[in-house]
Amino acid sequence: MAGSRRRRKNNNRAGKLCIGMIVFAFVAVMSVQIVRISQKDKEYQEKQAVLEKQLEEEAKRAEELEDYEAYTKSQEYVEDTAKSKLGLAYENEIIFKEEE
Repeated sequence: MAGSRRRRKNNNRAGKLCIGMIVFAFVAVMSVQIVRISQKDKEYQEKQAVLEKQLEEEAKRAEELEDYEAYTKSQEYVEDTAKSKLGLAYENEIIFKEEE
């Protein structure tokens, strides 16, 4: 009987040791995964900030293009182009040129 108790005690200790090692390994693996996930999260937040900035810049650029498109369809654009590229003027308009 004494030998039987000793075996049970040793088996009990071995079982507890195995369970402890498994729990420790699980905690270690989970800790590593948590660190990796937090690093990925940080990277994604940085990428998101960069992309949001690019989106704002592109929205501003799109607005500028819309304004330019509206300008090119206006009478003012036609007049400016005629004056600058073709040298045209209204009949009663006086044009001053700088001497070089």
